[in-house]
Amino acid sequence: MSLMSHKLQAVHASIQAAAAAVSRRPDSVALLAVSKTFGPEMVLEAIAAGQRAFGENYLQEALAKMAAVELALQSGPGAGAGVLLEWHFIGPIQSNKTRAIAEHFDWVHTVDREKIAQRLSQQRPPQLAPLNICLQVNISGEASKSGLAPPEVLDVARAIAELPGLKLRGLMAIPEPTEDQQKQHAAFRQTRELLTQLQSELTKQRPGLQLDTLSMGMSADMVAAIEEGATIVRVGSAIFDRRFGRQGH
Repeated sequence: MSLMSHKLQAVHASIQAAAAAVSRRPDSVALLAVSKTFGPEMVLEAIAAGQRAFGENYLQEALAKMAAVELALQSGPGAGAGVLLEWHFIGPIQSNKTRAIAEHFDWVHTVDREKIAQRLSQQRPPQLAPLNICLQVNISGEASKSGLAPPEVLDVARAIAELPGLKLRGLMAIPEPTEDQQKQHAAFRQTRELLTQLQSELTKQRPGLQLDTLSMGMSADMVAAIEEGATIVRVGSAIFDRRFGRQGH
């Protein structure tokens, strides 16, 4: 087994243990491998080990990496060209970057303004599937962080749910870092309760709306996030960093 396979297996084992502790199905939590700052060769190693969903923060780096990965899959041995990948944009979004994001990504986790959503909607190529959208919530109220304040979420979600070319899926949160387990749980619980409120309010207007996603939890607080309902966890260094050996995840 390759080192990459071992590390992915270790992360999946942690996810499954956290899910089992609260009687959740292991497959109810997806792993998003955060490949920012790591090269295409590392992404290709992860693909070979079975990973399919990748998160990127920096647009220019991401576009170059995505092109290199696609070229390698198409030109390499075997049926690499048939591998279906999901690319998730998880970084801050500037207005001048929305077109490239709309054209190249499958998910965007960091929408926190209606204006940005409108641009993504207008610029999403019609031949592509709707762009999956998570609203970023500043759940801890940190001045240094992007994201909607919880009271703003409903109105913005209501507007975005009406935009063509987008599919509103749920919420993303990065709570204030803390080692206090109770504080971790409280922030993630608040995010889950906010999603429940959205589900209740918005599905009255749009019964088919699929609000099923809570993108929350990274290596340090992943267990608490899963126990509070995370459906996507974002893990980077534990998968890609060579310093994380067989004992580290």
